[in-house]
Amino acid sequence: MRIIAGELRHRIVEMVPGETTRPTLDRIKESIFNRIGPYFDGGLMLDLFAGSGNIGFEGISRGIDKCIFVDLNNAPIQTIKKNATNLKVNDKCRIIKSDYMEALELFASEKLKFDFIYIDPPYAKQQIDMIMEFLDQHELVNTDGLIVCESGIEDSFKDEYGSLYKSHDKEYRVTRVTIYRRKDDENE
Repeated sequence: MRIIAGELRHRIVEMVPGETTRPTLDRIKESIFNRIGPYFDGGLMLDLFAGSGNIGFEGISRGIDKCIFVDLNNAPIQTIKKNATNLKVNDKCRIIKSDYMEALELFASEKLKFDFIYIDPPYAKQQIDMIMEFLDQHELVNTDGLIVCESGIEDSFKDEYGSLYKSHDKEYRVTRVTIYRRKDDENE
């Protein structure tokens, strides 16, 4: 895998060894970033179910100030750490080995607000529904913040989760990408 654009363009992101993770394909990644940006003017990002950190490192390359990477397993965490070192972006990374709900509860207790959240669990929509509801209830998304959900093509999600509304939904062979944005509080 490679970084597609930005400061780290063409740099390699190592994959997690084995077959336990499913990396986001470069063409899907490029399409997502073209749709949402493609660049950022700073901000805080969350790469949930991070795997190798591929999406988070792409965000950093495109201008995100800091990315929090969350994964439950040792192999992905070690791969993220190695990639952060190889890309020389350790200062822009917070790497957390945790269950996704424990991590979200931690962020709620820290009163964090994210500008960009990428959610790519093992393909199961129930997790995404629960995560989206938690993000809304605990106000973890900044105004004008966005959430990208990667899922199986057969999954579908609500048009709205409170203040979060669906702005884009596209199918890529076996993958569905759904983008949500947070409503501006004044224009609800």
